[in-house]
Amino acid sequence: MVYFSIVMEQITIFIIYALIGIIAVKANVLNKDGLGVLSKFITKISLPLLIFTNTINGATRQQFLEALPIMLATAVMYLLLYLLSLGLSNVFRLKGNERNVYRACSIFGNNGFMGIPLVAALFPEQGLLYIALFTVVDQMVLWTVGMTLTAPVDQVSSMSIPAKLKKMINPAVIGILLAVIGVFLVVQLPAPLNTALTKTGAISTPLAMIYLGGIFCYTNIREYLKKAEIYGTIILKMCIFPVLFFYLLKWMPGITQEIAVTMSVLSALPTMTTVAMLSQIQKSADEYSAGMVFVTTLFSIVTLPLVCLLIG
Repeated sequence: MVYFSIVMEQITIFIIYALIGIIAVKANVLNKDGLGVLSKFITKISLPLLIFTNTINGATRQQFLEALPIMLATAVMYLLLYLLSLGLSNVFRLKGNERNVYRACSIFGNNGFMGIPLVAALFPEQGLLYIALFTVVDQMVLWTVGMTLTAPVDQVSSMSIPAKLKKMINPAVIGILLAVIGVFLVVQLPAPLNTALTKTGAISTPLAMIYLGGIFCYTNIREYLKKAEIYGTIILKMCIFPVLFFYLLKWMPGITQEIAVTMSVLSALPTMTTVAMLSQIQKSADEYSAGMVFVTTLFSIVTLPLVCLLIG
């Protein structure tokens, strides 16, 4: 019940942020162009800083090495979700850009914007360490596999290998690499710089949820509430998979109860907002990804607490 109450409190905060975004659009403070600028700021500046500061401040070199099972568990999770998304896209016979974007939406949960505050609230002492290690694998997969899946199919097929590799070099990946190097070299950022970067990164969650609320205003929600494949993701990825994954982790060496709960909660999160942002930036089924973000986020109000009850 403790997990349940903490998760409900965090979900309430996320809903308030989204409502602020809706109000901002309705009051003409934000429009579609403004939301596009906001998404670029989040993906290219505040999110990379969030990843960098969480990692470099969240773990020492010794802790990093001792908690490596989290990184292994994260890799296993993404491999299983990759296969699950492939199976779902085949079952629902999706084609073209929608097929790839659907797979990205089914693989990546809203870890940066919902996962970090959730895990930090669940485990105040070790939560940031867990997130730091999880993030290293999570963001490497997002900005490689996720970046490819959210690009137009014809563009990816015609792109050379050097061009694909160049596309994978972006602020988030650079932030991860610098953070890991900093952890192993025991780099201490000057206090003013650390505070400024940390606070800039910390605005990612409210800004992302405000963006999410705003983009809902330009999405035909009824159309996506009727799509069967989205409910396939909600049932399998957001409800059944997290519980089964929790019990699978209990068999893995080095995985404690706290780590198993953390990984289960992270795997149960709704579609990552960044996927919608990447789809919008790369102009590939962006409305479809926004609709899927909305529907999965809406249902997460029920599914997340349910998962916490089942594993708690």
